[in-house]
Amino acid sequence: MTIATPVTVSAAAAAAPTPPDAGGSWRATSEAIALPLAALALALLLFGVFIAAIGKDPFEVFRLIYKGGFSTAFAWQNTLQRAAPLVLTALCVALPAQAGLIVIGGEGALVLGALAAAFVGQLLDGLSPLVVQMGMALAGSVTGGLWITGCGALRQFRGVNETISSLLLTYIAIALFNHFVEGPLRDPASLNKPSTLPIGEHNMVGALPGLDVHWGLGYGIVFCILAFVVVRATTHGFALRVVGGNVRAARLVGLPVNRLVLAACFLGGAAAGLAGMAEVAAVHGTANASLIAGYGYAGILVAFIARHNPLAIVPVAILLGGINASGGMLQRRMELPDATVLVLQGIAFMTILASEAWYGRLRIFQAGERA
Repeated sequence: MTIATPVTVSAAAAAAPTPPDAGGSWRATSEAIALPLAALALALLLFGVFIAAIGKDPFEVFRLIYKGGFSTAFAWQNTLQRAAPLVLTALCVALPAQAGLIVIGGEGALVLGALAAAFVGQLLDGLSPLVVQMGMALAGSVTGGLWITGCGALRQFRGVNETISSLLLTYIAIALFNHFVEGPLRDPASLNKPSTLPIGEHNMVGALPGLDVHWGLGYGIVFCILAFVVVRATTHGFALRVVGGNVRAARLVGLPVNRLVLAACFLGGAAAGLAGMAEVAAVHGTANASLIAGYGYAGILVAFIARHNPLAIVPVAILLGGINASGGMLQRRMELPDATVLVLQGIAFMTILASEAWYGRLRIFQAGERA
């Protein structure tokens, strides 16, 4: 009896709920913000060293990056135009990541979504512009969604690594895009720059109210808000995060793992396909080689800096959009290649990946756990 009593007390104490750490959530949020910012600061420092090494003034380069991306209304317009597809292609990475997949095939989903949207837009020409735009959005989203779903299916049913398959499928997608644009779907009037038949000025998507920025940015913001709500505030989103955290535990409790993974891949691909539709319907008016601009690859960096948080994707995409928008000014004022900003993006990607090793290891963010 004397032995049973302390055992019973210990069992009761273990079964009792642990008081929540009032500062735990705050510390986790602070860590999620501080480490990416520190990684970006390190990337800027390393980029400055690189600029100095090639004989240019790094402070002048940083000034021009700010001026070209954020200093005037025109600069902001250019920045937001470039950020619009980045928001959607970043979701192509962030949504499958909730299920534990690293998908980097947003570029392929974007170009195929653009091709499908251009084809449907030309096919439905003559109907109400709203019907044409909705048809294009549906075609682009479904095409991009099915393309990325293929990566998820290869992972779930054949054991193929989704990072490799999504990257390789991007090359196939670009090859298919070029084949159709330069072959069966080519506009005979497009000579030096092959493109599909135009969708028509009357079917183009207009600008956001009060802004000289197309609706692609609006689609991205709405998609991000909906994704955040689904992932954070629904049972399906919770189940998806369980799959991403421990797939064996998810199977043990009876969650439909395959269905959840494929759904996340489809939604991510649909976002990238919608980005392609927006580029066709709001910017180019046709599908042409200008759509292969690297938005899908830049979306990978946006998603990782945002740590796959749908709401954080929007400000990060605007930051990257501003950096991209400044490339032309660096070329004109500093006689640097337009692709100089890609060096900064590459350095930032490496520092962001390196910062992952520090999560959960810094004492300042572990005070609550020690207590």
